[in-house]
Amino acid sequence: MKLAGLGHLIQVYPLVLFSISSYAAPNAGFLNVLGPQGVNLWMLEKARPLDTSIQHGARMFLAQDSSKLVDQDGSTDFPEQWFQQPLDHFSELSSHTFQQRYWVNKRHYKPGGGGPVIVLDGGETSGEDRIPYLDTGIVEILAKATGGLGVVLEHRYYGESIPVDNFTTDSLRWLSNEQAAADSANFMANVKFEGIDEDLTAPNTPWIYYGGSYAGARAAHMKILYPDLVYGSIASSAVTHAAITNWQYMEIIRQAADPKCSSHLENSIKQIDFILDHKLFSHPLKALFGLAGLKHDVDFVSVVQGPLGSWQSKNWDPAVGSTRFDEFCTALSAPFGNFSAAAELPFNHPERMVPVTTGFSVDFSIINYANYVKKNTVSHCPSSSTVEDCFGTFDDARYQETTLDQDWRLWQFQVCTQWGYFTTAPPDPNHPRIISKRLDLAYESKICKQAFLPGNDFTVPALPNITAVNALGDFAIAADRLAFIDGEVDPWRPDTPHSDDAKGREDTIIRPFKLIPQAVHHWDENGLANSSQEPADIQKIHGETIEFVTEWLKDFKKPGKE
Repeated sequence: MKLAGLGHLIQVYPLVLFSISSYAAPNAGFLNVLGPQGVNLWMLEKARPLDTSIQHGARMFLAQDSSKLVDQDGSTDFPEQWFQQPLDHFSELSSHTFQQRYWVNKRHYKPGGGGPVIVLDGGETSGEDRIPYLDTGIVEILAKATGGLGVVLEHRYYGESIPVDNFTTDSLRWLSNEQAAADSANFMANVKFEGIDEDLTAPNTPWIYYGGSYAGARAAHMKILYPDLVYGSIASSAVTHAAITNWQYMEIIRQAADPKCSSHLENSIKQIDFILDHKLFSHPLKALFGLAGLKHDVDFVSVVQGPLGSWQSKNWDPAVGSTRFDEFCTALSAPFGNFSAAAELPFNHPERMVPVTTGFSVDFSIINYANYVKKNTVSHCPSSSTVEDCFGTFDDARYQETTLDQDWRLWQFQVCTQWGYFTTAPPDPNHPRIISKRLDLAYESKICKQAFLPGNDFTVPALPNITAVNALGDFAIAADRLAFIDGEVDPWRPDTPHSDDAKGREDTIIRPFKLIPQAVHHWDENGLANSSQEPADIQKIHGETIEFVTEWLKDFKKPGKE
């Protein structure tokens, strides 16, 4: 039916029958890190035919097919199920609803056994991408250890939990941290699980809420906003600190990457900025990268930073992780013709310089950098298009398609309204950097004005209202039975309670505070059917998580009982 009086007409479906295209595009975090250029890369990936033989190449993560996921005895899959939600939890004038998708793991559930419900927040992607965690990951691990029921709950607007028929600014106005949290609370308090007769709703049953990354922040927020429903929360790589600029993301990579690679990156970017500043050789420089036709220097350097986004995709499990960043680093240092013997000499040493054109030479690591970008990024631009068509970001109309297949708009809307995280160069121009100084807030945030035109009922603010997020606790967010688990070299760690800008805290059973050595982004969320094959640090964190959750559960009392 159509909703009248809401500016744009919005279709509300009793059951969402369409599905998002199955290509493997860059994930939401990747889109955010690369700003408007990330959207360009999303569009290029969407236009390319799906090649299922590519696991860790130009494409990011290929989501596992949920229809092929079965119980370990091979008998039962995880069929999608649906729960009716209000479109607007905070308006008594609206009676409109949508269907929210979820999946259930009942392998270890014992009727009347008193086990918990372990719910994993789907976050800013299709819930299907999270089903592996229901099968062998953290949900399965905790459900098995506690005799609990496992659930993956898809986030409103993502996957097939879509309440609208377009992604205009007005139609997206119910995509907020507050509405999504209310969805989870309503689900916990009212869900009836198919094939289960007993009442497993909160607070009569202990619910353990898990999330990673943005969903990790939501896990922490749920414990603060709905403490009577959420018995315990595990917030992994939880970005509880919203920030307008997020320059420290690249700083973590600069410090954690192989020193030789970081040195090549720093020196290359410094030299690229210098050449662009002096303009004389900017055209041959761009031509090296296959980008001579780009009109704006800032678009050029935003393409150049693209390979850095793959750091976040590193994972201990090669089945889901990417080796892309390491391949990039190897390429930067690769032997280059007659200049290979000079590999150990300082950057810009005369014996390392490669002539490009009359009066213009560059260090051979820049040649390697250029060749890598040409092969792995520029080559995706079809021959029928110019590089400006593919990688320019100043054509506003490029970002104004609002059909449901433009799902890049979802996380970008959340970034522009509440979360921020615009990836800029360090504010101190003298600070070492691995991205160009041209990547500033004005450039990285312009997508907000380009993509989200003012609606009749909602206007995206000039800058995100990060106060709405940080008011829930920011770096200091804490509560009993709220655990934080982070990776030491996660580029998002500066936005978590493990940030160097946060106060230190103790690691206790009631308030766990764990840091996984040399880990990147929510590495505890993955698991293997044979846990003995997991790395020692992953086995350790899984064991510690089982320990504190089982201790929490010992203290659970149903409401009204002493």
